[in-house]
Amino acid sequence: MSDYFETLIAADVCLRRYSRLDWLLVDCRFDLAEPGWGPGVYRESHIPGAYYAHLEEALSRAPTEADGRHPLPDWRSFAQRLSGWGLRPERQVVVYDQGSGAIAARLWWLLRAVGHRRVAVLDGGWAAWQDAGVPGSARLPAGHSLPVALAPGSGWVTTAAVLKNLRSSQFRLIDARSRERFAGRREPIDPVAGHIPGAVNFPFEDNLAPDGRFLPAADLRRRWLAGLAQVPAEDVVHMCGSGVTACHNLLSMEVAGLPGSRLYAGSWSEWIRDEGRPLATGEG
Repeated sequence: MSDYFETLIAADVCLRRYSRLDWLLVDCRFDLAEPGWGPGVYRESHIPGAYYAHLEEALSRAPTEADGRHPLPDWRSFAQRLSGWGLRPERQVVVYDQGSGAIAARLWWLLRAVGHRRVAVLDGGWAAWQDAGVPGSARLPAGHSLPVALAPGSGWVTTAAVLKNLRSSQFRLIDARSRERFAGRREPIDPVAGHIPGAVNFPFEDNLAPDGRFLPAADLRRRWLAGLAQVPAEDVVHMCGSGVTACHNLLSMEVAGLPGSRLYAGSWSEWIRDEGRPLATGEG
C-alpha cells in the first residue's frame, strides 16, 4: 500500500490510518442554496480533528463584476488558511463533503494547483464515514501558524484562452453541468442558459455509482476514452457553472489514469458576464 494517496481514499482505509498518523482532514460540506448549512453541520459533528473550508470564503474569493460566481481564491489568503490548518509538505490531506465529492474536489484541485500532491477525496464523503459507524466530534481543532510556501502552477485557463480556442480549437472543453442546463432547457442558478459553442457535456454525476461513491477506475477510463475520441488528456479543459464541480471531472480523469487536464476557472457564470460572447443551446 502506498504511503500516501493522491486521488481517492475509502472510508475504511481512512479510518484505519488517520488517527495513527499525522494527517490533515478538511470538511468541505456546503449547500449553494443555503451557505450557512455547511458550517452549521460541521459545528454539530465532523470527523474528529477536521478543519472546515467554506466554499465561498476559503476556496474562492469575492467575485468582481467580471468574475464568475466562485473565482479562484487570493493565493496569499489561501496560504494563510493552509498555515492555520497546519499544512506541511509531508502531510497527507483528506478532504470530504456530504457525499459526492462535488465540493471537496475543489479543495483537492486547489491543493494540487499549488504543488501539494498528497491530497485525496474521501470517497462517499461524510455519508460513507457515517455508514462505517464511526462517531463524529463537535470539538474544534487547534489553529496553527506554520509557514506555507505556495507554487501556483498553470493548471487553469482564462476566458481569453477559451475565446481564442473558439477559433484555434487547441483544446476540448468539457462541461460538467447537468444535461438540462447544458442544453439550455433549464437554468436554476445563472441568469443565462446554454453552453459555450464547441463544448461537450460530461455531467459530473456520471462519475458516481448509485451509492454516491466513484465508479471503479476501469469504468471511468472506458467512459472518458470513449467520450474524448482520441483527444489526449493534456488537451482537455474542464468547466461547469462556476469552476467547482468541474474539479470532479478533473479528479475522475486522474482516477482513470488520465492526468494532465486543466480547469476553466471562471466557467459558465464568467462567460456570460459579457453579452457579446457566443452562446449555444441544444445537446451540442
